Amino acid sequence: MTTIDQATARKVLDTPMQDNDTDAATIRDYLVELLAAVWSEGEGFSGKRPFGNSGWDFELSEALVRAGLVDGAFDGDGYLARVNGEKARALIAAAIQELRVQPAATAGEAAE
Repeated sequence: MTTIDQATARKVLDTPMQDNDTDAATIRDYLVELLAAVWSEGEGFSGKRPFGNSGWDFELSEALVRAGLVDGAFDGDGYLARVNGEKARALIAAAIQELRVQPAATAGEAAE
């Protein structure tokens, strides 16, 4: 598996989402909603259907394919028909790790 650099992980986080079950605008927003669901539902959290349907991970893959970050194809109805799942999972894992990185201090914060 290839190493995914920080710039690519940030690009993944900023990738726009299509219509999705959480109304998230970006992959970052979607991951935050997923974490919020884990937190609020606790032991009742369903990894299979966190937002009511079992295709939630394809929502992330679809965004990556549409952004050209992962190879894939859509069927005649516009649904994701093929995706490089291994690469999609690696990119999402790198994006999750990037969420751990503290943002750089702004000039105003550094002066305080």
